[in-house]
Amino acid sequence: MSTLSELIAKHGESNKANTEWLTLLLSEWQLAADLLFADLVLWIPAKEGEFVAVGHARPSSAATVFFRDITGEAIRKEWLQLARQSFQDGEIAALKSSDNVSGLPTRLSAIPVRGPANPEGKKPPIALITRHQNLSDNRTPNKLQINYVNCGNELLEMISEGSFPDFSTPTGPRRGAPRANDGLLRLDVDGVVTFASPNGLSAFNRLGISGELEGKSLAEAATKIVKKQSTVDESLPLVLTGKAPWRADLESTNLTLSIRAIPLLKAGARTGAIVLCREITELRRQEQELLTKDATIREIHHRVKNNLQTVASLMRIQTRRTKSPEAKDALEQAIRRVSSIALVHNTLAEGFSDEVNFDDVFASSMKLVKELASGDSKNVKLVIEGKFGKLDSQIATPLAVTLTELVTNAATHGLGAHGGVIAISTKKTAKQLSIEVEDNGVGLAKDSVGTGLGTQIIKTLIEGELRGKITWFSPKEGGTKVAISIPL
Repeated sequence: MSTLSELIAKHGESNKANTEWLTLLLSEWQLAADLLFADLVLWIPAKEGEFVAVGHARPSSAATVFFRDITGEAIRKEWLQLARQSFQDGEIAALKSSDNVSGLPTRLSAIPVRGPANPEGKKPPIALITRHQNLSDNRTPNKLQINYVNCGNELLEMISEGSFPDFSTPTGPRRGAPRANDGLLRLDVDGVVTFASPNGLSAFNRLGISGELEGKSLAEAATKIVKKQSTVDESLPLVLTGKAPWRADLESTNLTLSIRAIPLLKAGARTGAIVLCREITELRRQEQELLTKDATIREIHHRVKNNLQTVASLMRIQTRRTKSPEAKDALEQAIRRVSSIALVHNTLAEGFSDEVNFDDVFASSMKLVKELASGDSKNVKLVIEGKFGKLDSQIATPLAVTLTELVTNAATHGLGAHGGVIAISTKKTAKQLSIEVEDNGVGLAKDSVGTGLGTQIIKTLIEGELRGKITWFSPKEGGTKVAISIPL
């Protein structure tokens, strides 16, 4: 299924501001569909006076009219006249007789969609919404249904005026966002509750606010709960009075409510607000557990890094006391390998993810090679092309050791005392990471690959742990080249 921007580019006039506004509308209009017990379809004007559907919201509170999503389809002929009338006049229009969709009798109306409201007056519509209400399940409406529909109609009028959604609404976490069926309160312009759904009233009662809410100021009723909190969200008073389109948490001893306010506007003046609420006690507990686990894991990585650095320090002390050149060389190689692993754990200790920015790890590990080269009075130049990006820690640790080993071997054995250039190039796709390490040194001696400990370690890490491939060869122009391919 095509995205909104793709459909607009294909059928309508591409406009960045309009596309952003319609994208915001599609992220918020599910609430209107639930309150109206109706399907909503968003249309954009196309060529020759036609309209093409770019969005479809089904109500979670009632049976849908469309059993298949009609996004991408052209408007039906029987709806076209009403759609053109509403779009041209810029007013909400309704079909006088009932409509029929898949054998279901429906009530059809059209609502023009304008961009963000401004003081200069009404803008011309940029899109259109059709509302399809299933009449086959028509019953005598109760108090809840009447209030829901009234709130939904006010939202449609705000959409028509360009005052809903609100660009100033913070893009908070979608996880745990309140919905209409979780609990709804209708406030007047003074913040007094004029309607509370059964679920909404129960949620506040469980929070510790006793009795009915209708006829009371929601902010005043919640005061005793707020006083018991050690810390209070600064936006909570604005949310409880319905003055700002924000979200906040209201907590008691054993329960947490997520509260979202949607100010209702008419001709730019606030007429009241819809307040949605949802109990998220368990959700907040799980989030706290995840934060605790993340902190524990980062602390473990920090301690592992410290322990590895301690091991490296002990080996350095041993290196200084060892007189055998072979033993010193073996200890220095072990120090580099341990330090490479410590670099990965250091990066993991600083972040909240199991992924690491391998470019930072690689840059740090290359400093070890430069220190080695400068210690032996070699002139080694490193040339790096491409980016590794973020890699999973299970890939980053063996890869860091491998590349450190390869570059060290190139500097020590390939370039020798004369020095030279070591080029590292990388290419990353969604499925594969390809790396080439090349030097302009003496090249490979015949049958020399695979005889050293370092080479055996590299092959084990790449082919065993990373399930990749590695090959060594000497190009015609001289030097040594190593090609690595790792599946992601």
